[in-house]
Amino acid sequence: MAFGFTYTDDQLALQKTVRKFVDNEIIPVRHDYDESEEFPWPEVKKMFDLGINCMNAPEKYNGMVFGNVGLCMVVEELCRGCLGIAITPLANMLASEPVLYGGTEEQWDYWYPSICEEGKLAAYAVTEPGAGSDVAGLSTSCKKDGDYYILNGTKCFITNGKHADKLCVLATHDKSQGSRAQSFFMVDTKTEGVSFGKSEHKMGMRCSETSEVILDNVKVNKKMRIGEEGDGFKLAMKAFNSSRPFIASASVGVAQGAFEYARDYAKERKAFGKNIASFQAIQFMLADMAMEIEASRLLWQKAAWLLDEKLMAADLSAMSKCFAADMCMRATTNAVQILGGYGFCRDYPVEKMMRDSKILQIFEGTSQVQRMIIGRSVLA
Repeated sequence: MAFGFTYTDDQLALQKTVRKFVDNEIIPVRHDYDESEEFPWPEVKKMFDLGINCMNAPEKYNGMVFGNVGLCMVVEELCRGCLGIAITPLANMLASEPVLYGGTEEQWDYWYPSICEEGKLAAYAVTEPGAGSDVAGLSTSCKKDGDYYILNGTKCFITNGKHADKLCVLATHDKSQGSRAQSFFMVDTKTEGVSFGKSEHKMGMRCSETSEVILDNVKVNKKMRIGEEGDGFKLAMKAFNSSRPFIASASVGVAQGAFEYARDYAKERKAFGKNIASFQAIQFMLADMAMEIEASRLLWQKAAWLLDEKLMAADLSAMSKCFAADMCMRATTNAVQILGGYGFCRDYPVEKMMRDSKILQIFEGTSQVQRMIIGRSVLA
């Protein structure tokens, strides 16, 4: 079984369309949204019109049919423009993955139409104040009550948060049983007992909504439980294994945007009577950026290809996410360095890219957690 490097004509046409969209619709407004921290509803609507509100949905709900490699291409292009704007459809995809892998067709019919056909948003409600990377340690409870479950708990750092129409909530039947006693539930945010706490003011991705989700005696029909009781942790890990190549491709996109801006700046900026691109010190920085971006791109391509081949390689997904996220932090830092004092100013986009890139080393499993996964794999 050979890994191919040839994109289909449809994938390349999609990439070209999204690149043009990013150049025309996202790049011109990214600075204003970052400054105002306003949620980018107009751009979200445009992405919905383009068909990228929930790209991993089944085809019958207008999901894309380009495979994970094609979807990662789209993510890379979107994040080349702005991670804060692009993260909204990515959050829809992550929230949908437990439904995709563990849901029935009836549950699909409940979940997908509002997101794919009406442009509503979804949120993946897993992280808690005391359980971030330690998913098995979460405290949000689900107690059986006849044909219903009663959910209680608080989730934090939830992307799309208070703008979401639906939540995919992970809760525990018995915390003493750890990961063996967790289940996912589909929850409509209009359900009595669902409320939202503060919106976070973040270092990066400032136009993305990130907020607390509070569940106070939320009554959910048993038909809204995804899979069997106790399937939650397994579905969460499957969702993360599937989504990490997307975060890797997002990292490549942010780094690519920073590289292109720094490269073009270096060709124009003069020092000591020459363009700074003529100095070997700058050339080496750009060369390192280009090499590491390409290496990261190859990693997400292989990880996404394995997913398309129905081979869920947790180790390679972790490698792609960890390597690309760490690379993105270095690349954006070097872009700021190349621009010097201008790079430190908010009038230039590399400063924003550097701030945005930090979260890529944190969410969906920190770089340290990814190394734990990789370490266990290589020692198995």
